[in-house]
Amino acid sequence: MKAVHLAAVGLGFLLSGCQMVGPDYQLPKDSALQRPDVQGELAGEGANVVSAPVPNDWWKLYQDPTLNELVRQAMASNTNLRVAAANLSRARAQVEQAQSAGGWNASAKAGAQRLQESGEAFLLADKVPVANVGDLGISTSYQFDLWGTLQRGIEAAQANADATQAAADTARITVVADVVRAYTQVCAANEERGIAQDSLKLQAQTTSLTQRLRDAGRGDETQVTRSETQFKSLRAELPRYEALRQAGLFRLSMLLAKPLDQLPAGVATCAELPHIAQLLPVGDGAALLKRRPDVRQAERHLAAATAQIGVATGSLYPDISIGASIGTVGILDNLGTAPTNRWGFGPLLSWTLPTNGSRARIREAEAATQGALATFDGVVLNAIRETQTSLVQYTAVLQRRDALADAGASAKTAADQTHQFFQAGRASFLSDLQATRTYTDVRAQLAAANTQVAMSQIDLFLALGGGWESGRTPAAANAKP
Repeated sequence: MKAVHLAAVGLGFLLSGCQMVGPDYQLPKDSALQRPDVQGELAGEGANVVSAPVPNDWWKLYQDPTLNELVRQAMASNTNLRVAAANLSRARAQVEQAQSAGGWNASAKAGAQRLQESGEAFLLADKVPVANVGDLGISTSYQFDLWGTLQRGIEAAQANADATQAAADTARITVVADVVRAYTQVCAANEERGIAQDSLKLQAQTTSLTQRLRDAGRGDETQVTRSETQFKSLRAELPRYEALRQAGLFRLSMLLAKPLDQLPAGVATCAELPHIAQLLPVGDGAALLKRRPDVRQAERHLAAATAQIGVATGSLYPDISIGASIGTVGILDNLGTAPTNRWGFGPLLSWTLPTNGSRARIREAEAATQGALATFDGVVLNAIRETQTSLVQYTAVLQRRDALADAGASAKTAADQTHQFFQAGRASFLSDLQATRTYTDVRAQLAAANTQVAMSQIDLFLALGGGWESGRTPAAANAKP
């Protein structure tokens, strides 16, 4: 009993000196995230954006019920989000495993066998009789985390789970952007095909007129050939718009994991681009870096790598546990009697001498942390670059769209005036057709420019990390926390 007391006193002395091995995680002061130049305003002058918070459901700024329904269905059934939800459930299970390591453990055993023991094993010269031997026992132990090795393992697992959550958020906003982009492609293809068909009709009228002028001796074959060539060229463009439309529908079918005939009504016939009738909210640099899930994912990987240094360092120190056991071993008929009963209680020290690469594993973990820090800095800088680039490109396509809109207004005025002159007998029918065709051509360019603006808006919201909400899990709401 005195020995047990001394063991307990010694164990208490060890516990009083326990400490966490490895560095405590904190964001490095020299990381790119701490730089003042990445924390400022993102909105550039004349960019038609405003430094307001980016809404989580940014696609609702289009005020398009069909688009809202597409996004809702994609969130419920997209295969990438199902994979992300499964990965998140696995990461959370790994956290539970780390939390259950160490501490109390219990086991029970029961066995019986027909046994011939070795006599010499018991220092007997005679043969030991064959007997029916039973073994019953219960044991329990408690492993102390003296050096914080297990706690570092929990920290690493939790950081990895947080990184997996961020990856799921990335998958979510990517799916939303892909849905909006595919829907925009369908609408743009239908709209531009309609304009192309108008141009084709006008060119057909022009070709017919030049043929009549040639037949009347007021034109030549070259004018007819050029007109026919232009007609055939315009007609050749029509299949391209149909292919773009079908590609957009196929993309939506994949994103929603549904056949084409089950897409929401009105998707295939949409002929007007989704439009945001306000300045785009972009926030600022600090909000961007807090919102973008890839930045958070990289930061959590850095935290996990830092915790792994402590896990590797803990292998240099012994494991201390205390346990107790009770059981009975002997001939079946005698089980439970005094000669077969046994019990035990006391501490256990287990130490693997650090000669098997333990220190190399520590250096490996430290190098991995440095790599994770470099990756984190790169993700932060890339986030700023992507956003600033998207803002510049958005400004450029807006300016081009506005210039084409002015040109379209001028072309329409010219077409109206020429038509009035034609009705008054002051301009030829050919001049009237050419002015109208010019206006139609500008309309086609303006429609293509509007498509570029819409796609640029999507790229900008994607760069801003729009659509992420803290703690939200993708697709599978049944994933248990």
